[in-house]
Amino acid sequence: MHPMTRMNRRITLAQRPSGMPDDTTFGTDLVEVPTLGDGEALVEVTWLSIDPTIRGWMAYDTYLPAIEIGAPIRSGGLGTVVESRNDRYPEGSTVFGMLGWQQYVVASRGLRVLPEGVPPEAALSVFGTTGLTAYFGLLDVGRPNEGDTVLVSGAAGATGSIVGQIARIKGCRVVGIAGSDDKCAWLTDELGFDAAINYRTDGVRRAIRAACPDGVDIFYDNVGGPILEAAIANLALRGRIVLCGAISQYNDAAPSPGPANLGLLISQRGRMEGFIILDYMGRAHEATADLAAWVASGQIQYRTDVTEGLESAPDALLRLFTGANTGKMMVRL
Repeated sequence: MHPMTRMNRRITLAQRPSGMPDDTTFGTDLVEVPTLGDGEALVEVTWLSIDPTIRGWMAYDTYLPAIEIGAPIRSGGLGTVVESRNDRYPEGSTVFGMLGWQQYVVASRGLRVLPEGVPPEAALSVFGTTGLTAYFGLLDVGRPNEGDTVLVSGAAGATGSIVGQIARIKGCRVVGIAGSDDKCAWLTDELGFDAAINYRTDGVRRAIRAACPDGVDIFYDNVGGPILEAAIANLALRGRIVLCGAISQYNDAAPSPGPANLGLLISQRGRMEGFIILDYMGRAHEATADLAAWVASGQIQYRTDVTEGLESAPDALLRLFTGANTGKMMVRL
């Protein structure tokens, strides 16, 4: 028997952050779950995907409108359908979608039913937007050729770690940039990267030159800032820069200066292109088929960083910006 009234605990946006989010950024509330209408399903949220883009959604309009003050923090996640008046979302099914930082959500569209047998950690990482971002960013935007040198920033993060492994599968030489010796060792010893650079201890520009003596054919950038400038300085002829994220700048109160050496793109005939994974969702099945085969064959490994409980979501988000996480950050409710 369901209780007559369900209450929904939510973590909301109390005020827009300036700089690093803190306790004043987030609020909590308890609201009544509305009665289902025709075509709606009630989803109990079980997992949250914690991604750097959430920081942008809190502050300003991006490719999606900014989160409204007082609304739950927008976030991808997984949930179980506990009541349904929509045949596409049967009771008991597991669904993926923009569920938000809350215990329950009522939805009529925008959810994908998860196939049987896919672990939640895989669904939110290698088979989720993380894996799709790595796949289409590298293959469609970067267009690797066998023998290319691929440089990846944020390489021990959720997306970067998969980018490097796909590049290896495609016959490229792969160099990762990460923020600790342990992360660098994980990249080279377990994921098969050819070299790794610790940006906190190595002079990045010189280290890239040493690791990529023939230049960088593809730079997959998750970080922006000075590391992007260092990569441009080492770009090979007709090199490609894939702009996926700029996590080093998301908490800057004022815009940081861009790379001072963009003119090198002219002499090197370089190409720099940004992309948003939403543009590729209609082709997600292409990526998922390849990624599933590579995971099954052991050619792709993935690591997750899981915190427990809805209340841990704000701290989990901050871990992304301090570099405390290795692999895909997520919350189990």
